[in-house]
Amino acid sequence: QVQLVESGGGLVQPGGSLRLACAASGIISNKYVMGWFRQAPGKEREFLARVRWSGTGTYIADSVKGRFTISKDNAKNTVFLQMNSLKPEDTAVYYCAADRDGWGTQEYEYDYWGQGTQVTVSS
Repeated sequence: QVQLVESGGGLVQPGGSLRLACAASGIISNKYVMGWFRQAPGKEREFLARVRWSGTGTYIADSVKGRFTISKDNAKNTVFLQMNSLKPEDTAVYYCAADRDGWGTQEYEYDYWGQGTQVTVSS
C-alpha cells in the first residue's frame, strides 16, 4: 500500500522560502512518478512539479518555474519541493501525489495522494 505524508508547511512572509517534504512508502517500481500539486480556496487543484521515482527527470510548471524546484532523496524515499520568493498567491494546501506509470500533469493521472500541508504566505 502506497502512503504519502507531507510536511513542512506553515506561515511564511512574502519573499521567504519553505521546503516541503513528502515521505513515501510502499513504492517498489521506478515507473512511479512523484508530483506536487496545490489547491487554493475556491480554485482547482494545480500541478506544480514532478520527478521520476528514480530521482532523475524533473519538470516544473511554467507558473512556478524559476521559484520552485523538485528533488528526491533516494536513500530516504522522500520528495522535496523547494519554494523560494514566495508570494501571497502561493497560499494553498500543497499535496504530494504518486502516478504508477505515467508522466502526467493532470490530477486524474495520479493514483495516490497525501493528506496535504497548508502553506500561508502573509505579512
